[in-house]
Amino acid sequence: MLLTITTGYDPATDLGYLLHKHPARLQTFPLSFGKAHVFYPEASQERCTAALLLEVDPVELARGNRHAFSKGSSLAQYVNDRPYTANSFLSVAISRVFGTALAGRSKERPELAGQPLPLEAELSVVACRGGEDFLRELFEPLGYEVEAEGFPLDASIPEWGASPYYKVRLRGRVRLSDLLTHLYVLVPVLDNEKHYWIGEEEVEKLIHKGESWLDMHPQKQKIVHRYLQYRKSLTRSAMARLTEEETEGEPESENIDPPEKVPLNRQRLDAVFDELKKDGAVRVMDLGCGEGRLLKRLVRDKQFQEVLGVDVSPRALEIAERRVGVDRLPLARQGVLRLLQGSLVYRDERLTGFDAAAVVEVIEHLEPFQLHAFEKVLFGVARPQKVVLTTPNADYNVRFDGLPAGKFRHSDHRFEWTRSQFRKWGDRTAAAHGYSVRYLPVGELDPEVGSPTQMAVFIKEGPEKKGALSEKHNEGKRGGG
Repeated sequence: MLLTITTGYDPATDLGYLLHKHPARLQTFPLSFGKAHVFYPEASQERCTAALLLEVDPVELARGNRHAFSKGSSLAQYVNDRPYTANSFLSVAISRVFGTALAGRSKERPELAGQPLPLEAELSVVACRGGEDFLRELFEPLGYEVEAEGFPLDASIPEWGASPYYKVRLRGRVRLSDLLTHLYVLVPVLDNEKHYWIGEEEVEKLIHKGESWLDMHPQKQKIVHRYLQYRKSLTRSAMARLTEEETEGEPESENIDPPEKVPLNRQRLDAVFDELKKDGAVRVMDLGCGEGRLLKRLVRDKQFQEVLGVDVSPRALEIAERRVGVDRLPLARQGVLRLLQGSLVYRDERLTGFDAAAVVEVIEHLEPFQLHAFEKVLFGVARPQKVVLTTPNADYNVRFDGLPAGKFRHSDHRFEWTRSQFRKWGDRTAAAHGYSVRYLPVGELDPEVGSPTQMAVFIKEGPEKKGALSEKHNEGKRGGG
């Protein structure tokens, strides 16, 4: 099986530094199932191609590993496509041979390792068990241009059916580590088989390799099922970990079944996004942005011309940058996003001048004594014209079966407010800083205890009003609406 990676970056031979393989040498690496060879069919300043040729030993397949061949026939261990089509053997080879590049490190070109490059990957033969449509469903959401060329089977033998084999080219402007990661995970998903036993360590691999993209992939569930070979306990574990942030604001206990069919966090982000869209805001910030789920929506909407994400965790910001995928946006949108590492309880002039701010499930993670400092930073210093803020509704906790009385939904919460406590804080804060405030439910509305999430929308009042929000407001007045 053969994988080639080509770039036209100038100088293109820097690909050798990123892969840690010299373009002028053939290198061979022993593997438990054969050998891997790395060589460069072309290497010039204008264009460079690195080739990974995997030589699988069919005798070792038959002798050494009962998981290495297709199931269903007594001859399968002797007659199969494993040595020829891209499959889990290729993933192992990528990890062993290009491990440093897969991790996104380069001693000689560290800045280049983190930079999106024009890259093309070609797989000489792939078993796309799901067809070309499934191939596109896997790679196109990640920003690749996909080209597939089918290999026909003998039409005179109808029992063979349609061919699952394709030659595949993927083109995109991505980091080399991202390209290798996507191939590492998705090639076995396409093939839908693995040559080794699947255990808990595979869940860890999947979560680690997919941390910045898998949870937002539209085919997430199918990827998890196929990667883990339909082992129910493992797929449940992986899906639960991938949706941890989606269920933020819902109880942590695995014995609790929240009533929403649509995850609460998705409903929350929908509500916050809709509020930010209103009134014509163009400069917005997400304070406590975490791993960038809201940022991704904001950056992709043409209304927002400047988007700022702020979080205290550098690791969260790194994941947010990868999730947003700025390099995959149209050129006109690639300068929209800025990310800042900082605390929301310290004065920061970089937060001033914005039309609107989102503060989604953040304040409950602050210590109560930090709230006054947070109020001063947001409403006294930054003073956006609109603030959309959400927090759990403690009244609703009684509707979560299995959540003990008096317990918070998450172990990192420092408090959870009832509706009356939230309104008392919101009314006082708005009055102290010259804002009006209104309250909205998010999630299923219970007539007795309200909704699981409560949201406050603060609007700046008085002569300070200016910019997009006030202009939108004034246009509405002039138009009689």
